[in-house]
Amino acid sequence: MAEDAVSRLAAVCREKELRVSAAESCTGGLIGAEITGMPGSSSFFLGSAVVYSNTAKEDILKVPRGILFEFGAVSEQTALCMARGSLALYRSDAAVAVTGIAGPGGATDTKPVGTVCIAAVSDRSKIARTFHFKGDREDVRRQSAEAALTMLSEICEGRP
Repeated sequence: MAEDAVSRLAAVCREKELRVSAAESCTGGLIGAEITGMPGSSSFFLGSAVVYSNTAKEDILKVPRGILFEFGAVSEQTALCMARGSLALYRSDAAVAVTGIAGPGGATDTKPVGTVCIAAVSDRSKIARTFHFKGDREDVRRQSAEAALTMLSEICEGRP
């Protein structure tokens, strides 16, 4: 299924001559792996920053410490900052970011396992969504990557 999402992304990027990037926390590089599994992806994919810790989110993507403190690492606000950081870092046309709780640990009363925040941005638009995926750690990671690829395609297609 992620293969379909990558094909959709590749088609729109090639048609509109867009270059994209990603910022990944709970997916740990899975988005980048899915994209680079497609031959020719170097024509539109610039890279993915795996920023698992808050320190990496701050240092690499310039997520403000205040955002992390006020909203937490797993929040739409943090995902938006991560996506904007990826956009700047790679000088891409569009970027996607994922941060969440894949489990089995790390959950809180307000953010159970499977809570994942994804944001996609371009110079013209932005979208951020919170998902509640089901399944084990690998299920959550795969569902997160697929949702992220879909949202990145939406931004590239010009649909916020």
